[in-house]
Amino acid sequence: MDVGRDVTLLEATRRALVDAMEASERVVLLGQDVGRLGGVFRATEGLLERFPGRVFDTPLAEGGIVGASVGLAIGGLVPVAEIQFAGFLHQAFHQITQQLARYRFRSRGRFHLPVTIRAPYGGGLRMPEFHPDSLEAQLANVPGLKVFAPAFPDDAYALLREAVRDPDPVLFLEPQRLYRSVRGPLHLDDTGSSAARLRREGDDVLLVSWGPAVHTCLTAAQELETGHGVQAAVLDLRRLSPIDDRGLCEAAAARRRVVVVHEGVRTAGLGAEVVARLQEALADTISLPILRVAAPDTPYPPGRLEDHFLPSTGKVVAAALRAVHGR
Repeated sequence: MDVGRDVTLLEATRRALVDAMEASERVVLLGQDVGRLGGVFRATEGLLERFPGRVFDTPLAEGGIVGASVGLAIGGLVPVAEIQFAGFLHQAFHQITQQLARYRFRSRGRFHLPVTIRAPYGGGLRMPEFHPDSLEAQLANVPGLKVFAPAFPDDAYALLREAVRDPDPVLFLEPQRLYRSVRGPLHLDDTGSSAARLRREGDDVLLVSWGPAVHTCLTAAQELETGHGVQAAVLDLRRLSPIDDRGLCEAAAARRRVVVVHEGVRTAGLGAEVVARLQEALADTISLPILRVAAPDTPYPPGRLEDHFLPSTGKVVAAALRAVHGR
């Protein structure tokens, strides 16, 4: 893979894993089908042959995958575990929330668990239920667990390298519909931070999102400019826990009108946390109510209804116009 050429988000993810394993012999991969098959999306394709004895196929048991990662980390290794789809993280909730995330606290700092859990998530591929679920709000609520969500290939590389280096556990959410649909230059500079990043400038309204919804917001921002003369900025949170409060509040204060967009359901979604933080920090600055565009409070629908369920460009444009014009 030539550095500097355009790559897919999937290719950038694979390169990050290769570089992390070359940088440290303690890094190991485990998960269902990550070895001989190369993962359900082929993110780990070829790594079993390249790193013999360090890539392990596991049974279909999410709790076992995370539990084994806990033990491997206590034993001094740096596990990178793949859960085939984030919707199945519920099967490992006990291991994630009561073991992995708490172990440093429970051991009074004696043990750090440098575990990265990779999990594809998000809609847009007409998948059956559970496979496209966006559970970031449920996981960002867990003390001791960091949550990353890249939206571009360069972030997939840099943030995954940062996650693997972190001495504490990180949930790395990979937007599955962007794996092969988004391309960008590969830069191997992984020394940056995971702070929020402004993806588009604009003075009239701020669109806040993460993961696949970032691209929905970028399309909406272009439509707002060409069709309505509204200049919309787009902020990509990138790190969902802990949220970059400084970056978020500075971007919001500069525009004073905000729309938060995400694919998770509306009630108690992560967007509600973003709104609460902005309201607490900028109560005297924000000029209008902060609006949300999110999925309805229903289980994920069959594929033929997916377009009505997910935040659309039209919904984001309508919310932005309401924020700007107050109606």
